[in-house]
Amino acid sequence: MNPLKTHRDLDVWKVSMDLVIDLNMITETFPNAERFGLVMQIRRAGVSICSNIAEGAARSHSKEFVHFLYISLGSVSEVETQLEIALRLEYLKSTDTQKAALDRIRRMLVGLIKHVTRHASRVTKFSTLIVPPLILCNLN
Repeated sequence: MNPLKTHRDLDVWKVSMDLVIDLNMITETFPNAERFGLVMQIRRAGVSICSNIAEGAARSHSKEFVHFLYISLGSVSEVETQLEIALRLEYLKSTDTQKAALDRIRRMLVGLIKHVTRHASRVTKFSTLIVPPLILCNLN
């Protein structure tokens, strides 16, 4: 078991950071009329996923961490919905890669929420949380 020091130790944060880069790249091809509409919504929701993981990890108590993980989970659904809109508007040919990444992030977040909740009575601060290797490994 590995003690976590910061959000940077979490694979779910790393995978969500990669998604942000991907979302920025695919939205470059959207029409200019969507620059301040759908493009910004997709990008902001993507940033929200990893930002809330980081913010929650910096909080004082595990209950706060779980709260921010749930917000990240909501942002996953938000990006998924916005990508579906972009697909239906034919701004994208496929969203399979992004949907696979979102599904992976969702599973990782749910696993982390369950783990932190299970151990919340013994842990008051994220930095003292001991996470089994399963949570730290890449979940495919």
